[in-house]
Amino acid sequence: MTQPTDIRGEHLTTALSLAASGVPVLPLRAGKVPFGNCPACTGNACGGRPNMKTPGPCQCPDVCHAWAAATTDPHILTSPAWVAAWRRAAAVAYHPGGAGVTVIDLDDPAAVQWARATLPATRTVTTTRGEHWIYQGTMPSSNAIRPGVDIKSLMQYARWLGNGTGITTPLPDTVRALAVKNPPTTRTAPQRLSVPLRGHGGECPHRTPTYLERGIAMAVQRISEARSAVHATVYETFLAVLSTHGRCGCLTDTHVNRLFTAAQAKGETPRHCTDAWTNALTTLGL
Repeated sequence: MTQPTDIRGEHLTTALSLAASGVPVLPLRAGKVPFGNCPACTGNACGGRPNMKTPGPCQCPDVCHAWAAATTDPHILTSPAWVAAWRRAAAVAYHPGGAGVTVIDLDDPAAVQWARATLPATRTVTTTRGEHWIYQGTMPSSNAIRPGVDIKSLMQYARWLGNGTGITTPLPDTVRALAVKNPPTTRTAPQRLSVPLRGHGGECPHRTPTYLERGIAMAVQRISEARSAVHATVYETFLAVLSTHGRCGCLTDTHVNRLFTAAQAKGETPRHCTDAWTNALTTLGL
């Protein structure tokens, strides 16, 4: 019976092909889990990749450190330690974030139905129990954002199941918003300004320069200082501004234009700004 050997050889062939196209890959053992750390790296004794949050500086030649082991280097993939792992591998996995994509893992028919009714269309890959929806762009990974739905992107791995069907579309704010927790509600006074407050002449207290102006200035600074994940930073900043000022009517077109101008100076298009603002409003129920 040569089937197991043929399958394992096919795994390495697939891995090398993906690596050549810029997709970082790693082998998975039975149960769709990564190979464990070697004895020298157990408990991160090697000093590298603590808690798998960074990809170095460990130089271990074995298939260690789960998603952080993913590589595009053919010399590593065909090294003796990795060949031994491929011989025992049950599947090929890849690091979505390292490939510049985000995978929405839909684990059952109900999750697939929800995605089709909620998310923008993109490339889809059939899985054992559901589908992977793949978008161009990266974001933090998050498990169980809703029943049967996980986000796999940065610091995560996904099983390679083929190219799928459809065109990979840009990662939309509707997907980024899925991983955003509900904003804190400690600032309750502004949300209750449905009638004028006594002693304030009917004006929202956010209109004072020392509060509103400082908040807008800090938001503009946060966007302007972003060095990566600009799109996510813009959306999260819009969300923060609206969670504080969005319910009391203190924001004016001038304030919004300052935020949009800062975002466009970082390369965001007017359409992206409008979409991010609209999605933030929707998330907060405004």
